Amino acid sequence: MRTVARKVASWIDRLGAVWVEGQLTQVNARPGTGTAFLVLRDPAADVSLTLTCPIGLVRAAETPVVEGSRVIVHGKPTFFLGRGSFSLRVDEIRSVGVGELLARIERLRKLLAAEGLFDRERKRRPPFLPRRIGLVTGRASAAEHDVVTNAQTRWPAARFRICHTATQGALAVPQLIDALRALDRDPEVDVIVIARGGGSVEDLLPFSDEELCRAVADARTPVVSAIGHEPDTPLLDHVADLRCSTPTAAGRTIVPDLTEETGRIAGLRDRARRALGGWVERERRLLDALWARPVLADPRRDLDRRAAEVATLRETARRDVRRALAQRESELSHLGSRLTSLGPAATLARGYAVVQRVTGDPVPPVLRSTGQAHPGDRLRIRLADGSVPVVVATTTDP
Repeated sequence: MRTVARKVASWIDRLGAVWVEGQLTQVNARPGTGTAFLVLRDPAADVSLTLTCPIGLVRAAETPVVEGSRVIVHGKPTFFLGRGSFSLRVDEIRSVGVGELLARIERLRKLLAAEGLFDRERKRRPPFLPRRIGLVTGRASAAEHDVVTNAQTRWPAARFRICHTATQGALAVPQLIDALRALDRDPEVDVIVIARGGGSVEDLLPFSDEELCRAVADARTPVVSAIGHEPDTPLLDHVADLRCSTPTAAGRTIVPDLTEETGRIAGLRDRARRALGGWVERERRLLDALWARPVLADPRRDLDRRAAEVATLRETARRDVRRALAQRESELSHLGSRLTSLGPAATLARGYAVVQRVTGDPVPPVLRSTGQAHPGDRLRIRLADGSVPVVVATTTDP
């Protein structure tokens, strides 16, 4: 083990000096000692580093080196064999000023804007009436009171799931991200509000952290940013789906006003009632107009008129048929009389006779001259009341 520790110490000792930025979470500079011990923490991750430096370096700093300060230190990595610990031997401490912080925030703002995290198209509209509101804020903070009180004043049935986190300091960013992801996984939470009261640039620095901004952009649930006062605009305001200037404004925005909605519903109900009443009245007038028409006032009148027309047409057709039949009957009678007068029976009745040769043919031939008769021929003389068979004895010339 000693050999391994020596090799690790030898390898670390060959490393050069480095610059490290972070937030001081512990400063131990006891009077009467020559060395100060500090703990530097990464604001965006759960990583810390032990620092050692001459106590005079801490006391001589232009800006007081206190817990919570954001600093940049220059030092050389060191590995202590006895304790097996790693630390940084610091020879310079610089306080990160507001100007530098603002410059870094501006660079990050441009980077996130170039990636499209601020685009309006990707922002989602919070629901009109969320089932449950997720709230990320400090414990017993004024921001929590403002959001909850104003929301429940507007909508008394509003329900919250509150996650308390640090809102400044080294622990703020990881706790905010954990709370955000926990609420995003809850299927009942329809909107998430991240709220904090106002403060200095250093106090609001966690809400401009890149990791937090990306976590908000990746959230499936709409996120509302309610950080500080009206002039405070951390990067979270640009990434969130909705930005409220204060926690009070967030409480008034995430839920509708019960009184206003009740009045709006009453107004819509009155409009619907008037519209329905007007429609019913119009339809009633239309029905009255239809009932006043002659065809509906006396429905049988047209039927009776049509029945009379049918009866008249039927009688006219009957007369026409009778007239035609009488005419045709008269014509047939005349034709019959003509046929009777022109037929052979009428001629025979006047004393004429028809002489036919009996030959066995179905229709015996008629004799039209004496030359057609020869002695011995058998003839049949047809008279009006019958026929007489004869045999030709002799013939005489005309």
